[in-house]
Amino acid sequence: MVRLSSIGDVVHTLPCLAALHAHDWQAGWVVEPPSRSLLASHPLLTHVAAAPEARGHGIRQAMITGRDLRRQAYDVALDFQGLWKSAAWARLSGARRVVGFDRPWRREGLSAMLLREKAELDVDAPHVIDKNLALLRTLGIEAIGSREFPLPFAPREAEEVERRLGELDAATFAILNPGGGWTSKLWKPERYGEIAEALRARGLAALVTWGPGEERLADRVVGASGGSAIKCFPTTLLDYVELARRARLVVAADTGPLHLACAVGTPVVGLFGPTDPARNGPFSPSDIVVRRTPLCAPCHRRKCNLHEGVMDAVAPEEVLRAIDRRLASSG
Repeated sequence: MVRLSSIGDVVHTLPCLAALHAHDWQAGWVVEPPSRSLLASHPLLTHVAAAPEARGHGIRQAMITGRDLRRQAYDVALDFQGLWKSAAWARLSGARRVVGFDRPWRREGLSAMLLREKAELDVDAPHVIDKNLALLRTLGIEAIGSREFPLPFAPREAEEVERRLGELDAATFAILNPGGGWTSKLWKPERYGEIAEALRARGLAALVTWGPGEERLADRVVGASGGSAIKCFPTTLLDYVELARRARLVVAADTGPLHLACAVGTPVVGLFGPTDPARNGPFSPSDIVVRRTPLCAPCHRRKCNLHEGVMDAVAPEEVLRAIDRRLASSG
């Protein structure tokens, strides 16, 4: 399995791992560092290959990983990502069958030249999870519609999260996650501060989570909340999974923490702009998306004049109405 980079991409490919396991396939995964902790020591994976990030120019590490892959003697390499680098890793695996979608269904269409078998997306699969599952049809596996996310069991992280929540006196809480990869997809931290004040009035503590390089963003939310928000302790990805399992609600933009919350079944309110929630948003019919749709949508460019600032049009009052509806439906 080749799905390399973002947390959300890896989460949306986990149902394929579950389906392969259910059909008696042994599986390994090639992944870059940001998401590797979700897969390392995973009970359903026989092997996890550490691909260096492309921008890191880790040629020596790439050669080591390539040799390691070929030693596994894979029968099939599945390129779920549709990029030059993912197709290259699929070929480097040494697998006899190198399978991925053909040009019209790839982010970098010409990268299909590196494949040995090109599949067509000949079913209705609007969500990226189902597009990933559709690739398994090349192995005779019909799993479209599956929403099984095999995340690793993490008892040490669960115990630590329980302890830290006790220190914060946050027994009943919602997660606000203001950070993420693209600034053009994010909501202003001051808006999250307003949401934190409203959550306190509803009897919920607002726990502000943050990842590497996002601590100041969390501080801005806390500063704008009038003392209502609580800055979360530092979390690894597995810590965050355990934290999300215990939350009453998660409010976040189209980012990895939102997708992890969906994967563990936590109620969510998703904030969307340039990207299409029908493709990579929440999949539970109970979850709610608040969106402002720019003229360029769906747009996957990190910088775009047409969608720059579109998230500013999402009003806190609208998000609060969505929160109230989602909390009411979750009981």
